[in-house]
Amino acid sequence: RLALMKDQNDAIFRQLEEAMTVSVAPLDKMFRSAGMPTERMLETVRRGYSGQGGPLMPLSFSTRGEPPTADTLRANRLLNQMDRLNLYRIAAQKAPFATPVKSAFRFTSQFGFRRDPKTGGRRMHKGVDFAASTGTPLYATADGVVTHSGWASGYGRLVKIQHDFGVETRYAHMSKLRVKVGQRVSRGQLIGDMGASGRVTGVHLHYEVRVGGKAVNPMIFIKAANDVF
Repeated sequence: RLALMKDQNDAIFRQLEEAMTVSVAPLDKMFRSAGMPTERMLETVRRGYSGQGGPLMPLSFSTRGEPPTADTLRANRLLNQMDRLNLYRIAAQKAPFATPVKSAFRFTSQFGFRRDPKTGGRRMHKGVDFAASTGTPLYATADGVVTHSGWASGYGRLVKIQHDFGVETRYAHMSKLRVKVGQRVSRGQLIGDMGASGRVTGVHLHYEVRVGGKAVNPMIFIKAANDVF
């Protein structure tokens, strides 16, 4: 009977271990693909955590100083993986792993140097452009705080959102703004409507992601998320 129980426990452990590996590995790859420092990021989430589902405590069955059993060590490794999975889940909501347009759209300009449509010269394009019709709803790509909502020269009507981990997103050329400075927003929350305000040649959203103040290719985040979500 003891041998049977041991075999059953071993089978349960194996299933749980496989499930954790399958769950954690894609999330880890997603953040690394986006160039985010995973360990530092997870530690930031852990320090700021409050509420249910936070860091899990290790098991301890002995009060007499004996070394932990093999099953206890195995269970604690699983708890560590579950804890990591939960921290990744929280972190994923705080980083822009989503697209700002949910309706049908066309990519009309990628990140990088391109021919300036106004001057014909070569110019750095610091985001990606999504083209659709005027009034198409635009959404926040991660949880954060609105730091700008108004006119900004060539950007036209612009929303800036500050996220955790030093990440900022920008949404330009809107026809209508639907958030205010200081407002907290969640991923998927409506923030404005697509338009053609500012320095443009047609209706589109110019979308930027900045990390530590430096513009990075938003497609890194979008493609990384597509592999997971």
